[in-house]
Amino acid sequence: MELNQTFLLLGSNLGDRASNLQKAIAFIDLHIGVVLKKSSVYETKPWGKSDQPDFLNLALIIKSLLSSEQILNHALLIEQKMGRNRIEKWGARLIDIDLLYVGNEIVNTANLTLPHPGITGRRFVLEPLVEIAPDFIHPTLKKTHTNLLGMCTDTLKVRKL
Repeated sequence: MELNQTFLLLGSNLGDRASNLQKAIAFIDLHIGVVLKKSSVYETKPWGKSDQPDFLNLALIIKSLLSSEQILNHALLIEQKMGRNRIEKWGARLIDIDLLYVGNEIVNTANLTLPHPGITGRRFVLEPLVEIAPDFIHPTLKKTHTNLLGMCTDTLKVRKL
């Protein structure tokens, strides 16, 4: 079986945000795949729903033997195990694990869209991606993360910690 280079974005804006990110990374390493690269932590304003605490975000590159659907299922289980309740879209959360890319796969099912459709319009996703993989080429847009960040119109503040 082929190892998939997978990009994840982690976010937390409830409880001990930094600790939540570290716990999620440990679970990912145990259940999904080996962490190859980790971005700095970024503090970001909430996107989509502003009346909530700021987020800590980071991006990961991992190598996994799992399929994209299996990675998604494990990510959802990790969120659940860590206490995430999906009550409100874009609401506050202990942990959020977004599957951004699995290799160059293009997937569009009821459960999963790859590449993640929110990558290009969200500065809090692109800044950590540019840090760890500036020259990675988006499989459908054929532009690098650096190019995409330069085109991003999102004006929410993203601060590297």
